[in-house]
Amino acid sequence: MKLNGRALSDPAQRRDWISAGVSLPSYDVAAMSERTALNPAWLHFGAGNLFRSFIARLNHSLLGRGLADSGIIAVETFDYEIIDRIYHPFDNLALSVGMAADGSLELDMVASVAEAIRADKGTDRLAEIFRSTSLQMASFTITEKGYALTDMKGKLTAAAREDMASPPENAKGVMALAARLLWERFKSGGAPVAMVSMDNCSHNGEKLRGAVLGIAEAWRKSGFVGDNFVSWLTDENRVSFPWSMIDKITPRPSKTVYDALTGLGAEDMETVVTSRGTYIAPFANAEIPQYLVIEDRFPAGRPKLESAGVYFTDRETVNRTETMKVCACLNPLHTSLAIFGCLLGYNGIASEMSDPLLKGLVERIGYSEGLPVAVDPGIFSPRDFLREVLEERLPNPYIPDTPQRIATDTSQKIIIRYGETIKAYMAHPDLDTTALTAIPLVIAAWFRYLLGIDDDLRPMEISGDPLLPELQKGLDGIDPGSPGSYRGQLKPFLSNKGLFAVDLFEAGLGERIENLFVGMLDGKGAVRRTLEDTLAS
Repeated sequence: MKLNGRALSDPAQRRDWISAGVSLPSYDVAAMSERTALNPAWLHFGAGNLFRSFIARLNHSLLGRGLADSGIIAVETFDYEIIDRIYHPFDNLALSVGMAADGSLELDMVASVAEAIRADKGTDRLAEIFRSTSLQMASFTITEKGYALTDMKGKLTAAAREDMASPPENAKGVMALAARLLWERFKSGGAPVAMVSMDNCSHNGEKLRGAVLGIAEAWRKSGFVGDNFVSWLTDENRVSFPWSMIDKITPRPSKTVYDALTGLGAEDMETVVTSRGTYIAPFANAEIPQYLVIEDRFPAGRPKLESAGVYFTDRETVNRTETMKVCACLNPLHTSLAIFGCLLGYNGIASEMSDPLLKGLVERIGYSEGLPVAVDPGIFSPRDFLREVLEERLPNPYIPDTPQRIATDTSQKIIIRYGETIKAYMAHPDLDTTALTAIPLVIAAWFRYLLGIDDDLRPMEISGDPLLPELQKGLDGIDPGSPGSYRGQLKPFLSNKGLFAVDLFEAGLGERIENLFVGMLDGKGAVRRTLEDTLAS
C-alpha cells in the first residue's frame, strides 16, 4: 500500500486502503486539480503539520460533500524539503490521523492540495495565481516568528532591511513575498482578496497587516511602488486581513501512529527530519478536537467553511475567543504542566494528568481561578471548553506532547497566561486577588525551574527562552537545596510590569510567591511538598 495517485485510481489499491480503515476521497482529484490550476481560489503559505492535519482537511471535507469544487495551493516559504520529500513524492496526498483519547485512530486520505510550490522556485507561478481574479483568499500558518520584521529590541532585522531596500521582484522574506504578490495583483487590476492569518497568536490579522504594510511603505518611500498601491492595501474592502483564533494540538509524527500504519500495510511512512529541524511524515497526526474562529471579512467571497465547523463572526468575538483560551481555559493550564512537569521529571503532558496533585493544580487554575474572570465569547461556553481540555484533551495519552516543548519561551507567555487574570481580579469589585493560590504557586515554580535543577536536585535542561540569560543572572547565588540562599533576588522580577502586566507586590501576591519559592528550596522533594501543601490549603 503506497500513498500516491495509484491509491485513488487502481481498484486493488483502493480496496486495500479501504480494508485498512482509511477513508478515501469521494471526489475526482485529477479534475479538482485541473479546475484549481485554471481558477485558483485558495492559496496557503506554510505547508507543515498544522496545515495538513487541519486546514487542508477542512477543504477536503467540503470537496467530499460537493460544497467546493477547487482545492488549495500549498506554498512552503521556510523549509523547502517539505515539498521535495513529503508532498511531491506522495502526489500531494496526506494521511490525516485523528488520535482519540481511547487510542482509536481516525484515518483519512486527504487530497485537497491541488498543487505544492516551493516559494524559492515558484515565484512566477505565485505571481500568476495572484493575478487571477478567481483568487479569494491567501491563508497563513507560518508561526508567529514569520510575521516579525523587528528583533527583541524593536529594531529591524537584517532580512527586513534588505527586503525594504530592494524592489518587489527581489523579495526574499515571506512578508515581503506577500507584499510583492499583492503588488502583482494590484498591477493586474486590483481585484479584492482576503489575507488570512491562521497562526496561533493573538491579533494575528493585525500582525500580518502591519508587516505587509511596513514593507509596502518602505517600497513607496524608495519609489518602487506608488501611493495608489499603498492606498489600495489599506482599504479593507479591497484587501482584508481578518483576525482568527485556531486551536488544535498537532505534535510531531508519532511512533505509535507509524507502527499502526505500517501494521495495516502502508509503506514508506517514515518520519523525515529536514536539515532545518522539521519533523514531518507522509501522515499528520493530531488530536480530534479543533477550533477555528475567523472574522468574516472576505471582499472576494470565501469557501463555505462554516459547513466544515469553522465559526465566522466579528473581530471582537474572535478576540474574546482568543482571550478566553490564552488567559483562562487552555494556555495557563499547559504552561503550569510544563513547568511542574520539567521539575518533577515528566516527559509527557498526558502522564502528568495521572498525577493527582498536578491534575488538582490545573483544575484549580481552570475552574476556581480562571473561570471567574474568563471572557465569554458567546459562540461556545468557556466552561464546556475547559471541561473538554481537562477531561479529554490534556489526558489523551496518544498525543506525544512534552512539558519541555511547551516550556519554551515562557517569559514571553507568562504575562498573558497569568498576568491578565491577576489584572482582572484587581479590577473586579467582588474578587480578592489574595485569594489566588495556584497561580502564585506556578509563578514561584517557574523561578525554581529557571535554576536548572529538578526536584531530585539533579541538573535538568532548560528550554529556550530569549530572556534566559537575564533571568538566570538575576537568580545568581540561589541554591536549590538551601532556603537561606534566597536574599530577595526575585523582588525586581516580581515588581516588573513588563514581565507580569502588574506589580505583583501591589497585587498582594509578591510576598506569597517569595515564600512559596523559598519553600521549594528546602532540599530534595521540596517542589512536590510545596505543591501538596498549597493544594491542601
